[in-house]
Amino acid sequence: MRAVVVEEYGVLPVVQEVPRPEPADGSVVLKVEATGLCRSDWHGWMGHDSDIVLPHVPGHELAGTIAAIGAGVQGWQVGERVTTPFICACGACEQCRDGNQQVCPNQLQPGFNYWGSFAEYVAVPYAEVNLVRLPDDLGFATAAGLGCRFATSFRAIHQVGKVVAGENVVIFGCGGVGLSAVMIAAALGARVIAVDTNPDALKLAREYGASDTLQASSTTVEEIQDLGGAHVTMDALGSNDIVQQALLALKPRGRHLQVGLLPSGLQLDVGRLIGQELQWFGSHGMPAHAYPEMLNLVATGNLKPADLITRTITLEQTPAALAALSNGTPAGVTIIKP
Repeated sequence: MRAVVVEEYGVLPVVQEVPRPEPADGSVVLKVEATGLCRSDWHGWMGHDSDIVLPHVPGHELAGTIAAIGAGVQGWQVGERVTTPFICACGACEQCRDGNQQVCPNQLQPGFNYWGSFAEYVAVPYAEVNLVRLPDDLGFATAAGLGCRFATSFRAIHQVGKVVAGENVVIFGCGGVGLSAVMIAAALGARVIAVDTNPDALKLAREYGASDTLQASSTTVEEIQDLGGAHVTMDALGSNDIVQQALLALKPRGRHLQVGLLPSGLQLDVGRLIGQELQWFGSHGMPAHAYPEMLNLVATGNLKPADLITRTITLEQTPAALAALSNGTPAGVTIIKP
Protein backbone atom coordinates (compact mmCIF):
# COMPACT_ATOMS: atom_id res chain seq x y z
CA MET A 1 0.00 0.00 0.00
CA ARG A 2 0.99 3.67 -0.33
CA ALA A 3 1.70 5.59 2.86
CA VAL A 4 3.34 8.80 4.06
CA VAL A 5 6.47 7.64 5.90
CA VAL A 6 8.43 9.77 8.38
CA GLU A 7 12.09 8.70 8.40
CA GLU A 8 13.48 11.57 10.51
CA TYR A 9 11.79 14.05 12.83
CA GLY A 10 11.25 17.42 11.21
CA VAL A 11 12.43 16.19 7.81
CA LEU A 12 9.90 16.18 4.97
CA PRO A 13 8.33 12.69 4.77
CA VAL A 14 7.73 10.89 1.49
CA VAL A 15 5.04 8.62 0.06
CA GLN A 16 6.35 5.06 -0.13
CA GLU A 17 5.12 1.54 -0.88
CA VAL A 18 4.98 -0.31 2.46
CA PRO A 19 3.41 -3.60 3.62
CA ARG A 20 -0.33 -3.53 4.18
CA PRO A 21 -1.29 -4.28 7.83
CA GLU A 22 -2.74 -7.65 8.73
CA PRO A 23 -5.56 -7.92 11.29
CA ALA A 24 -4.35 -9.17 14.67
CA ASP A 25 -6.66 -11.01 17.04
CA GLY A 26 -9.40 -8.63 18.16
CA SER A 27 -8.61 -6.04 15.49
CA VAL A 28 -9.77 -5.07 12.02
CA VAL A 29 -8.05 -3.45 9.05
CA LEU A 30 -9.81 -0.55 7.37
CA LYS A 31 -9.50 0.71 3.83
CA VAL A 32 -8.97 4.41 4.52
CA GLU A 33 -11.52 6.48 2.61
CA ALA A 34 -10.64 9.79 4.30
CA THR A 35 -8.32 11.00 7.02
CA GLY A 36 -7.75 14.38 8.64
CA LEU A 37 -4.58 16.45 8.85
CA CYS A 38 -4.34 17.59 12.48
CA ARG A 39 -1.87 19.67 14.46
CA SER A 40 -1.23 16.62 16.64
CA ASP A 41 0.26 14.96 13.55
CA TRP A 42 2.66 17.90 13.30
CA HIS A 43 3.67 17.47 16.96
CA GLY A 44 4.44 13.80 16.25
CA TRP A 45 6.44 14.65 13.13
CA MET A 46 8.48 17.17 15.14
CA GLY A 47 9.39 14.53 17.75
CA HIS A 48 7.17 15.80 20.55
CA ASP A 49 5.61 12.38 21.26
CA SER A 50 7.71 9.75 22.99
CA ASP A 51 5.47 6.89 21.80
CA ILE A 52 6.52 7.27 18.17
CA VAL A 53 9.21 4.95 16.80
CA LEU A 54 10.75 5.74 13.42
CA PRO A 55 10.12 5.00 10.62
CA HIS A 56 6.53 5.99 11.18
CA VAL A 57 3.22 6.66 9.39
CA PRO A 58 1.16 9.50 10.95
CA GLY A 59 -2.61 9.92 10.91
CA HIS A 60 -5.25 9.43 13.60
CA GLU A 61 -8.52 10.95 12.31
CA LEU A 62 -10.04 8.44 9.94
CA ALA A 63 -13.05 6.83 8.35
CA GLY A 64 -13.27 3.90 5.99
CA THR A 65 -14.63 0.47 5.21
CA ILE A 66 -13.73 -2.75 6.96
CA ALA A 67 -11.33 -4.66 4.69
CA ALA A 68 -10.31 -7.55 6.97
CA ILE A 69 -11.35 -8.88 10.38
CA GLY A 70 -9.12 -10.56 12.95
CA ALA A 71 -9.97 -13.59 15.06
CA GLY A 72 -12.39 -13.02 17.92
CA VAL A 73 -14.11 -9.93 16.52
CA GLN A 74 -17.88 -10.31 16.70
CA GLY A 75 -20.67 -8.15 15.30
CA TRP A 76 -18.79 -6.58 12.38
CA GLN A 77 -18.58 -7.46 8.69
CA VAL A 78 -16.24 -6.71 5.81
CA GLY A 79 -17.51 -3.73 3.84
CA GLU A 80 -19.18 -1.87 6.73
CA ARG A 81 -18.65 1.91 6.84
CA VAL A 82 -17.06 2.95 10.12
CA THR A 83 -15.02 5.47 12.01
CA THR A 84 -13.19 5.26 15.33
CA PRO A 85 -11.99 7.55 18.09
CA PHE A 86 -8.29 8.36 17.90
CA ILE A 87 -7.98 6.71 21.32
CA CYS A 88 -8.45 2.97 20.87
CA ALA A 89 -9.27 1.70 24.34
CA CYS A 90 -8.76 -1.84 25.60
CA GLY A 91 -12.32 -2.25 26.90
CA ALA A 92 -11.27 -4.37 29.87
CA CYS A 93 -9.53 -2.11 32.41
CA GLU A 94 -11.12 -0.23 35.32
CA GLN A 95 -11.46 3.03 33.37
CA CYS A 96 -13.05 1.26 30.39
CA ARG A 97 -15.49 -0.62 32.64
CA ASP A 98 -16.54 2.76 34.07
CA GLY A 99 -17.08 4.14 30.55
CA ASN A 100 -13.98 6.34 30.50
CA GLN A 101 -12.26 4.81 27.49
CA GLN A 102 -10.72 8.18 26.60
CA VAL A 103 -8.27 7.75 29.51
CA CYS A 104 -7.69 4.00 29.17
CA PRO A 105 -4.16 3.26 30.46
CA ASN A 106 -3.78 0.53 27.83
CA GLN A 107 -4.91 2.70 24.92
CA LEU A 108 -3.36 2.56 21.48
CA GLN A 109 -3.48 5.53 19.14
CA PRO A 110 -3.07 5.18 15.36
CA GLY A 111 -0.41 7.53 14.13
CA PHE A 112 1.36 7.51 17.50
CA ASN A 113 1.65 4.06 19.12
CA TYR A 114 1.54 2.37 15.73
CA TRP A 115 1.34 3.24 12.03
CA GLY A 116 -1.60 5.50 11.28
CA SER A 117 -4.02 6.52 8.57
CA PHE A 118 -1.88 8.58 6.16
CA ALA A 119 -2.07 5.41 4.11
CA GLU A 120 -4.41 3.29 2.04
CA TYR A 121 -5.04 0.90 4.96
CA VAL A 122 -4.86 1.14 8.76
CA ALA A 123 -5.42 -1.28 11.64
CA VAL A 124 -7.90 -0.65 14.47
CA PRO A 125 -7.15 -2.62 17.67
CA TYR A 126 -9.80 -3.68 20.21
CA ALA A 127 -12.27 -3.34 17.37
CA GLU A 128 -15.45 -4.27 19.22
CA VAL A 129 -14.89 -1.42 21.70
CA ASN A 130 -13.76 1.25 19.26
CA LEU A 131 -15.60 0.95 15.96
CA VAL A 132 -18.50 3.32 15.29
CA ARG A 133 -20.99 2.57 12.49
CA LEU A 134 -21.60 5.49 10.16
CA PRO A 135 -25.07 6.56 9.09
CA ASP A 136 -25.58 5.98 5.36
CA ASP A 137 -25.94 9.70 4.68
CA LEU A 138 -22.75 10.72 6.52
CA GLY A 139 -19.83 11.10 4.12
CA PHE A 140 -16.40 9.69 4.83
CA ALA A 141 -14.74 13.12 4.79
CA THR A 142 -17.13 14.46 7.43
CA ALA A 143 -16.77 11.29 9.51
CA ALA A 144 -12.97 11.49 9.44
CA GLY A 145 -13.14 15.00 10.89
CA LEU A 146 -15.22 13.73 13.81
CA GLY A 147 -12.61 11.34 15.20
CA CYS A 148 -10.30 13.83 16.88
CA ARG A 149 -11.08 17.51 16.57
CA PHE A 150 -14.87 17.54 16.46
CA ALA A 151 -15.44 14.73 18.96
CA THR A 152 -12.78 16.19 21.27
CA SER A 153 -14.48 19.59 21.15
CA PHE A 154 -17.94 18.07 21.61
CA ARG A 155 -16.93 16.26 24.75
CA ALA A 156 -14.88 19.21 26.07
CA ILE A 157 -17.62 21.80 25.56
CA HIS A 158 -20.71 19.72 26.26
CA GLN A 159 -19.75 16.87 28.56
CA VAL A 160 -16.73 18.22 30.49
CA GLY A 161 -17.21 21.99 30.44
CA LYS A 162 -21.01 21.63 30.68
CA VAL A 163 -21.59 24.81 28.70
CA VAL A 164 -25.18 26.06 28.88
CA ALA A 165 -27.20 28.67 27.01
CA GLY A 166 -26.39 32.27 27.89
CA GLU A 167 -22.82 31.68 29.03
CA ASN A 168 -19.88 33.59 27.53
CA VAL A 169 -17.49 31.05 26.01
CA VAL A 170 -14.11 32.24 24.72
CA ILE A 171 -12.31 29.97 22.24
CA PHE A 172 -8.60 30.69 21.78
CA GLY A 173 -7.34 29.31 18.45
CA CYS A 174 -9.60 28.75 15.45
CA GLY A 175 -8.08 25.76 13.74
CA GLY A 176 -10.10 22.56 13.42
CA VAL A 177 -10.53 22.04 17.18
CA GLY A 178 -11.37 25.67 17.85
CA LEU A 179 -13.86 26.07 15.01
CA SER A 180 -15.54 22.83 16.08
CA ALA A 181 -15.82 24.24 19.60
CA VAL A 182 -17.28 27.50 18.24
CA MET A 183 -19.96 25.59 16.32
CA ILE A 184 -20.81 23.31 19.26
CA ALA A 185 -20.94 26.07 21.90
CA ALA A 186 -23.09 28.24 19.64
CA ALA A 187 -25.47 25.32 19.04
CA LEU A 188 -25.83 25.02 22.83
CA GLY A 189 -26.94 28.65 23.00
CA ALA A 190 -23.74 30.15 24.36
CA ARG A 191 -22.39 33.55 23.37
CA VAL A 192 -19.13 32.62 21.67
CA ILE A 193 -16.09 34.90 21.49
CA ALA A 194 -13.41 33.58 19.10
CA VAL A 195 -9.77 34.68 19.29
CA ASP A 196 -7.12 34.07 16.64
CA THR A 197 -4.29 35.79 14.78
CA ASN A 198 -5.67 34.74 11.38
CA PRO A 199 -8.44 36.95 9.89
CA ASP A 200 -9.58 34.08 7.65
CA ALA A 201 -10.05 31.84 10.68
CA LEU A 202 -12.04 34.56 12.44
CA LYS A 203 -14.24 34.95 9.37
CA LEU A 204 -15.04 31.23 9.52
CA ALA A 205 -15.68 31.50 13.27
CA ARG A 206 -18.35 34.13 12.58
CA GLU A 207 -19.90 31.87 9.94
CA TYR A 208 -20.00 28.99 12.44
CA GLY A 209 -21.74 30.96 15.19
CA ALA A 210 -19.28 33.24 17.01
CA SER A 211 -21.03 36.38 18.28
CA ASP A 212 -17.74 38.26 18.56
CA THR A 213 -14.29 37.76 17.07
CA LEU A 214 -11.04 39.25 18.35
CA GLN A 215 -7.71 39.57 16.60
CA ALA A 216 -5.22 38.23 19.15
CA SER A 217 -3.14 41.05 20.63
CA SER A 218 -1.67 42.38 23.86
CA THR A 219 -5.11 43.77 24.76
CA THR A 220 -7.10 40.56 24.23
CA VAL A 221 -7.89 40.08 27.93
CA GLU A 222 -9.15 43.64 28.29
CA GLU A 223 -11.29 43.25 25.17
CA ILE A 224 -12.85 40.06 26.57
CA GLN A 225 -13.54 41.78 29.89
CA ASP A 226 -15.18 44.66 28.02
CA LEU A 227 -17.51 42.05 26.49
CA GLY A 228 -18.47 40.84 29.96
CA GLY A 229 -15.72 38.33 30.73
CA ALA A 230 -15.82 34.58 30.27
CA HIS A 231 -17.72 31.88 32.08
CA VAL A 232 -15.69 29.31 30.10
CA THR A 233 -12.40 29.57 28.21
CA MET A 234 -10.78 26.99 25.97
CA ASP A 235 -7.21 26.78 24.71
CA ALA A 236 -7.65 24.95 21.40
CA LEU A 237 -4.07 25.56 20.23
CA GLY A 238 -1.69 24.80 23.09
CA SER A 239 0.24 27.87 24.23
CA ASN A 240 1.58 29.08 27.56
CA ASP A 241 0.64 32.66 26.64
CA ILE A 242 -2.90 31.65 25.70
CA VAL A 243 -3.38 29.83 28.99
CA GLN A 244 -2.39 32.92 30.96
CA GLN A 245 -4.79 35.08 28.93
CA ALA A 246 -7.57 32.52 29.29
CA LEU A 247 -7.29 32.43 33.06
CA LEU A 248 -7.18 36.22 33.32
CA ALA A 249 -10.28 36.48 31.12
CA LEU A 250 -12.36 34.22 33.35
CA LYS A 251 -15.01 35.47 35.72
CA PRO A 252 -14.72 34.29 39.35
CA ARG A 253 -15.52 30.55 39.53
CA GLY A 254 -15.04 30.26 35.78
CA ARG A 255 -13.99 27.07 33.97
CA HIS A 256 -10.97 26.64 31.73
CA LEU A 257 -10.80 23.80 29.20
CA GLN A 258 -7.33 22.70 28.09
CA VAL A 259 -7.44 20.77 24.84
CA GLY A 260 -4.35 22.03 23.00
CA LEU A 261 -1.14 20.15 23.75
CA LEU A 262 1.59 21.95 25.69
CA PRO A 263 4.86 20.17 24.80
CA SER A 264 7.02 22.95 26.23
CA GLY A 265 5.38 22.86 29.65
CA LEU A 266 3.46 25.54 31.49
CA GLN A 267 3.71 28.05 34.31
CA LEU A 268 0.51 28.86 36.19
CA ASP A 269 -0.58 31.59 38.58
CA VAL A 270 -1.94 29.11 41.11
CA GLY A 271 -2.86 31.98 43.43
CA ARG A 272 -5.44 33.18 40.90
CA LEU A 273 -6.81 29.65 40.51
CA ILE A 274 -7.32 29.50 44.28
CA GLY A 275 -8.42 33.07 44.96
CA GLN A 276 -10.99 33.16 42.14
CA GLU A 277 -12.00 29.50 42.62
CA LEU A 278 -11.30 28.81 38.97
CA GLN A 279 -11.65 25.29 37.62
CA TRP A 280 -9.17 23.72 35.20
CA PHE A 281 -10.34 20.80 33.08
CA GLY A 282 -8.25 18.68 30.79
CA SER A 283 -10.22 16.94 28.05
CA HIS A 284 -8.84 14.16 25.88
CA GLY A 285 -10.95 12.77 23.07
CA MET A 286 -14.28 10.98 23.37
CA PRO A 287 -15.10 7.25 23.67
CA ALA A 288 -16.96 5.38 20.94
CA HIS A 289 -20.01 4.76 23.14
CA ALA A 290 -20.56 8.54 23.41
CA TYR A 291 -20.79 9.07 19.63
CA PRO A 292 -24.57 8.50 19.22
CA GLU A 293 -25.55 11.81 20.88
CA MET A 294 -23.16 13.71 18.62
CA LEU A 295 -24.23 11.79 15.50
CA ASN A 296 -27.90 12.47 16.30
CA LEU A 297 -27.21 16.21 16.46
CA VAL A 298 -25.40 15.96 13.12
CA ALA A 299 -28.32 14.03 11.60
CA THR A 300 -30.84 16.66 12.75
CA GLY A 301 -28.74 19.50 11.35
CA ASN A 302 -28.04 21.11 14.72
CA LEU A 303 -24.33 20.47 14.15
CA LYS A 304 -22.79 20.74 10.68
CA PRO A 305 -19.22 19.39 10.80
CA ALA A 306 -19.10 19.12 7.00
CA ASP A 307 -19.04 22.93 6.89
CA LEU A 308 -15.68 22.89 8.69
CA ILE A 309 -13.90 21.18 5.77
CA THR A 310 -12.06 23.85 3.80
CA ARG A 311 -9.56 21.76 1.84
CA THR A 312 -9.22 18.25 0.41
CA ILE A 313 -5.81 16.96 -0.65
CA THR A 314 -4.18 13.77 -1.95
CA LEU A 315 -1.69 11.53 -0.19
CA GLU A 316 1.07 12.97 -2.39
CA GLN A 317 0.22 16.50 -1.23
CA THR A 318 0.23 15.51 2.44
CA PRO A 319 3.97 15.81 3.29
CA ALA A 320 4.08 19.45 2.20
CA ALA A 321 0.81 20.20 4.02
CA LEU A 322 2.18 18.61 7.20
CA ALA A 323 5.38 20.65 7.00
CA ALA A 324 3.40 23.84 6.37
CA LEU A 325 1.88 23.55 9.85
CA SER A 326 5.24 24.84 11.13
CA ASN A 327 4.08 28.24 9.85
CA GLY A 328 0.70 28.10 11.60
CA THR A 329 -2.59 26.23 11.50
CA PRO A 330 -4.71 26.95 8.40
CA ALA A 331 -8.32 27.93 8.80
CA GLY A 332 -10.78 25.03 8.84
CA VAL A 333 -10.18 21.31 8.43
CA THR A 334 -7.97 19.63 5.81
CA ILE A 335 -9.05 16.16 4.68
CA ILE A 336 -6.78 13.68 2.89
CA LYS A 337 -8.26 11.16 0.44
CA PRO A 338 -5.75 8.36 -0.13
